[in-house]
Amino acid sequence: MPLPGTRALRTFEAAARHRNFTRAADELGLTPAAVSYQIKEIEDQLGLALFTRNSRSIQLTPAGAVLFEATADALDTLHRATGRARRLARSAAQLRVSLSARFATNWLLPRLPKFRAANPGLELSFDITDELRDFEADDIDIAIRFGTGSYEGAHAERLFDTLIVPVCSPRLIENGPPLNEPRDLLRHNLTLCFVDWKTDTMTWPDWRMWMAAAGVDDEDIDDSRFVGFADSSFVVQAVLEGGAVGLADLDLIAGDLAQGRLVRLFDVGVRMARPYAYYLVYPQESSEDARVVAFREWMLGEMKSGKRLPIPPCIQSRGFPMMSS
Repeated sequence: MPLPGTRALRTFEAAARHRNFTRAADELGLTPAAVSYQIKEIEDQLGLALFTRNSRSIQLTPAGAVLFEATADALDTLHRATGRARRLARSAAQLRVSLSARFATNWLLPRLPKFRAANPGLELSFDITDELRDFEADDIDIAIRFGTGSYEGAHAERLFDTLIVPVCSPRLIENGPPLNEPRDLLRHNLTLCFVDWKTDTMTWPDWRMWMAAAGVDDEDIDDSRFVGFADSSFVVQAVLEGGAVGLADLDLIAGDLAQGRLVRLFDVGVRMARPYAYYLVYPQESSEDARVVAFREWMLGEMKSGKRLPIPPCIQSRGFPMMSS
């Protein structure tokens, strides 16, 4: 949340950090012209040139570099102070949880009635984001994050591994081509969606990886059939619209499977490479906080008791020999 009265400072800080008015404008939700105008206002008020400009780039002047360092420190100090102030102002019974939209929608929200029944005195509020948060500055008590579990100054507990499986809509099963074995996904004119996401050490399971696990020869695979998306929610949406088969995280589509909105194809899954998984993350100094303890114990209890859905009988009856995930 933007701090009141700091618009000009935030504009200068973003422009100085990016060394680019257009990228600063994109971050701040402004036009490049508006960023340039605000910078010119600051320079006129101070009587200082903060940037040198040419047709291709901008650079900080020595005076601009001094002001940039001080501005970044001041904004960070104000941001952290605001986070602490919000923490003091909210109810002691409120727990603020940071998590992604897909985890909230597909896993946590359907289970909220169970949490409230088990913890009637505890009120949850949510920070919905995929970004890493600063617990103090962003007023966050606990977070659920996908990653390696390595977060400086925080304790991380592994929740569950990620199993990537192929899914389609019931309409595709009823009206589409027969899918008796994994190779049939390549024999018919089907769009195959997946999450296109990589780090230096990990690639999110894609169709080549899944086909290899299913025993499909590499030379039979046509990459032109694959459509990558930046987020799994787009994959699921493409599948729900009826014309695609997608690779999705089994635990995060359990509700769609249970409601019959999605159907899992074949008992073949690809696990995410360790140590990547979903983690419950909280500051080390909060390990004795009664609210954090209550949420942690409930989450771990849900993980321990959770069971994945069986493969739908309509797919098992197709004659494809089941393979262990």
